[in-house]
Amino acid sequence: MADTYKVGGMTCGGCARSVTNAIGKLAPGAAVTVDLEAGTVAVEGGVAAETVKKAVEGAGFDFGGQAA
Repeated sequence: MADTYKVGGMTCGGCARSVTNAIGKLAPGAAVTVDLEAGTVAVEGGVAAETVKKAVEGAGFDFGGQAA
């Protein structure tokens, strides 16, 4: 089951790749799915929210916490 988080500032495929790559570097093996329209990223693989936050912010985007 994936955990879904809000991410601000993603506007294009390049943004999606940046977020995906950043999470992949900190959590190798995690399955990452970005939804640009919804402004969310879903992460599977038991990755801690703090790790996702660090990756998202490190890539230059705003981490909005867990999506409802």
